[in-house]
Amino acid sequence: MAKKAKYIYFFGRGKADGRGTMKDLLGGKGAGLAEMSRSGVPVPPGFTVTTEVCRLYYKSGRKFPPAAAREFKAAAAKLEKMIGKKLGDPKNPLLVSVRSGAKFSMPGMMDTILNLGLNDQTIQGLIQNSGNPRWAYDCYRRFVQMFGNTAMDLEKTDFEPVLEEKKKTLGVKMDADLSAEALQELVGRFKSIIKGKTGRPFPEDPFKQLEMARDAVFRSWMNDRAIYYRKQNDIPHDIGTAVNVQCMVFGNMGDDSATGVGFTRSPSNGEKVFYGEYLVNAQGEDVVAGIRTPHPIANLANDLPAAAKQLQEITTKLEKHYRDVQDFEFTIERGKLYMLQTRSGKRTAQAAVKVAVDMVHERLITKKEAVMRVDPVQVEQLLHPVFDPKAEKNVIAKGLPASPGASSGAAVFDADTAAEKGMKNGEAVILVRPETTPDDIHGMDAAKGILTARGGMTSHAAVVARGMGKCCVAGCESIRVDEHAKTFTAGSITVREGEWISLDGSTGEVMLGNLPTIEPALSGEFGTFMKWADEFRKLGVRANADIPRDAEVARGYGAEGIGLCRTEHMFFAEDRLPHMVAMIMAKTEEDRRAALEKLLPFQREDFKGLLRVMSPHPVTIRTLDPPLHEFLPKREELMVEIAKLESKGGGESGIAEKKRLLARVQELHEFNPMLGLRGCRLGILYPEITEMQSKAIFEAACELKKEGVKTLPEVMIPLVGFPGELQRQAEIVRTVAAEVMKSQGVEVEYLVGTMIEVPRAAIDAGEIAKTAEFFSFGTNDLTQMTLGFSRDDAGKIISHYLETGLFEKDPFATLDQDGVGGLIQLGVERGRKTKPKLKIGICGEHGGDPNSVKFCHQVGMNYVSCSPYRVPVARLAAAQAALGTSGYTSK
Repeated sequence: MAKKAKYIYFFGRGKADGRGTMKDLLGGKGAGLAEMSRSGVPVPPGFTVTTEVCRLYYKSGRKFPPAAAREFKAAAAKLEKMIGKKLGDPKNPLLVSVRSGAKFSMPGMMDTILNLGLNDQTIQGLIQNSGNPRWAYDCYRRFVQMFGNTAMDLEKTDFEPVLEEKKKTLGVKMDADLSAEALQELVGRFKSIIKGKTGRPFPEDPFKQLEMARDAVFRSWMNDRAIYYRKQNDIPHDIGTAVNVQCMVFGNMGDDSATGVGFTRSPSNGEKVFYGEYLVNAQGEDVVAGIRTPHPIANLANDLPAAAKQLQEITTKLEKHYRDVQDFEFTIERGKLYMLQTRSGKRTAQAAVKVAVDMVHERLITKKEAVMRVDPVQVEQLLHPVFDPKAEKNVIAKGLPASPGASSGAAVFDADTAAEKGMKNGEAVILVRPETTPDDIHGMDAAKGILTARGGMTSHAAVVARGMGKCCVAGCESIRVDEHAKTFTAGSITVREGEWISLDGSTGEVMLGNLPTIEPALSGEFGTFMKWADEFRKLGVRANADIPRDAEVARGYGAEGIGLCRTEHMFFAEDRLPHMVAMIMAKTEEDRRAALEKLLPFQREDFKGLLRVMSPHPVTIRTLDPPLHEFLPKREELMVEIAKLESKGGGESGIAEKKRLLARVQELHEFNPMLGLRGCRLGILYPEITEMQSKAIFEAACELKKEGVKTLPEVMIPLVGFPGELQRQAEIVRTVAAEVMKSQGVEVEYLVGTMIEVPRAAIDAGEIAKTAEFFSFGTNDLTQMTLGFSRDDAGKIISHYLETGLFEKDPFATLDQDGVGGLIQLGVERGRKTKPKLKIGICGEHGGDPNSVKFCHQVGMNYVSCSPYRVPVARLAAAQAALGTSGYTSK
């Protein structure tokens, strides 16, 4: 007989149905509450509705499953019995919170309702039991406002102006300054707004409130901001959220009450310090919403010393228990501490690396666990530039250094503008807000940095920015933001929309203008961490680099060679372009060779520089692969120039030269240059080009050999689709190599291979491998040709496909493993069947994408190659692939 499904998991009073390992079913919050309850941590009792119920809710057309509804009612009754209070009891009412909690942390993206259970009868019981009418009506006002917004689909702007108007009328600044009578009046006005906007009265039945709140939290799983956040963080859409119903405890009952959030170590830099913030006489949303700027958690020992000591002891034990940094929430009600949440804390890249290394040294985790605890994508954040300390700074304000980094951009004052300018137009913008809300997520994503006037180190802006790796300065109270005028003022200075500012997320400084940046200095922990990663990885990691400077950067980040040197990039320099144009314009082989002879010395020095920097590692040099029209003026521009010269009666010789150039441009004109005369086809039609490049490569290698510098050039023939194409080009390379080495009197080791970027080459890889000594998959073109998408023109199509779910990820950023990956796997298998020890790598943009690196490991490649700044990303991703998983993140 099949085991009956369990939909509700209870916790409280030292017991729990669930465990901390059950995040898939209970979500991160529910699993943490269950584990804390089991461990004797003071947790307000409650119950968790599982993620399975959420999935059933959506499967049945947003209807709560009847079997789960019966369990839900029984759980509510059990909670009433345990607490000794009842929902709707006018003398002793039970109030609860209703919160979301998915497997992965999604700060602020879904909905929460506090103080549920209040109505016009139960408020009297709350007043009588507390002896504090002002506090009771504050709870009631908050509840009606949150319920109207969350469960009845009203906007926050439907309520906030009324609240602000009331404060203005009474001449008070803070919500806490409002009297009981003012709050009671606001409750009535809010209920009228709900009835007027929805046509439905505010529900007075507490159990009806509970059902509506539960369903509202489930609905919030599919709100726009939650969907956006999941896409951004690669969180699946089908896992659903749990719902946690928990007995309320109150941090707003006076000066002996407080609420706060914190981390067991700094999520900003990883230092082992108790980190967080709190507010006295407040409820939880006051801290995270950034409405009031909270106090550092260190000050709690002064305000509530006994609770502060207990909090430190409990959170220290939680970190040791979970063996990871804990992000916790707490409430102190009349001096008694309650823990509301614990979960693995989001952290910056700098913090992630430091914490991982420190915890190994503290013997909390192993090196393997440390390597798995850093998201490879995060590592790239460490490599971003920082402000040049020598630059002259005009600091106009200073806030809290909420998320490190250096960012400059034009100030914008709303999320939609930030998204429009930053995402759509590619402009650098800084989002400036009084405080951010979850609805700002798209603007935060598009911005280079975030500046808020209010909020603290654990406000929404700070937490989300750290998760994104964005620079953030929060709680900058010396600025005044005017959203309507689209300005902010700092003292006597006014910054208008579009004016540039710079933020330093490590110091909290706000500066005028666009400050210059320099490369970052990496910490000692980073080197230690990457050394550990290298102990586990099997894949080699190379870099795509065309000039010695980039090669030096790559070498500094641990590259073990160059996987792609694009030689066409070497010909655009001012001293080379005329010779390149002359070569293209040549009508005869003799003229072409004359132009190539002038390019030879440049090429030789280019290759010499790369081979020297990367010695003794291999350098893969791709022979010329551009559409030739890229080196010539545009046809339309030439026609306009000729017309202008003729209308002005310009010199005959000048016009004739322009017409000769136009004739050649028209001769070379192709309707689809990316599929025209490029790659190996160029070398087959004009073999003297391949000869010149080969001569430059081997002369460079031989000269270095004489200097005692060990080199390993690998000559890569691009765009091969037929075995014969590679045979002809390889024969030229090998012939030239033999001639150069004979004339130089030295021998150098080298390889000749091909770039697999034409689908036919992957299919016919077995025959091509008879000539090739290595394969390098050029996944940019292979993706383009396999999918039939132009990577330069398909942006709008791909954006639509991503938005509508046709694509999970951009196939030009993350390898299409089913389609393009299938061709790669076929190419690897057929190539190795011919040559079992065939060296195989990848050199497309996918070489620095963690998911694609994992795929390369699984199909048995020897190496991946990526941009210099993504080398550490690839090294870590390769280590995690070797350890058998895609890695750990604190989502």
